[in-house]
Amino acid sequence: MTPAESPSRPLRIGELAERVGTTARTIRYYEEIGLLGGGEERDHGRHRSYTEDDVERLEHILRLRDLLGLSLEDLQRVVEAGDAREALRREWHGTEDPAARLRIVDQALGHIATQLELVERRQAALGELESELREREALARRRRAELGG
Repeated sequence: MTPAESPSRPLRIGELAERVGTTARTIRYYEEIGLLGGGEERDHGRHRSYTEDDVERLEHILRLRDLLGLSLEDLQRVVEAGDAREALRREWHGTEDPAARLRIVDQALGHIATQLELVERRQAALGELESELREREALARRRRAELGG
């Protein structure tokens, strides 16, 4: 781990952007729309600073964005559901009460269903695109064969 990646030293926005492979502008925008916290509290004019938790959260958000190709609205829904599940996970570990745990599991199932619905919708869209491309490929191959190739 390089000194810039050291968990004991907060990162500046440019270091965070470089570390996760995005831009400072993207990070600021994600902060504005609530996908990412605004860094640690800071006085006016001071630089934003970020922790290893911020690095992990941003990497997760970018992975979801890139992997699923979600709109920002859907990306927010997936991230919010994940945040809610994390809160439920902490609540689960803080109680032994079976009734409370049942409620926690029921709520978690709802959040998982939200995330699955978004993933399934994306998979369906990708499946449709694949079918269209296979049809185009078959047509091109038929035309090629007709031309004696």
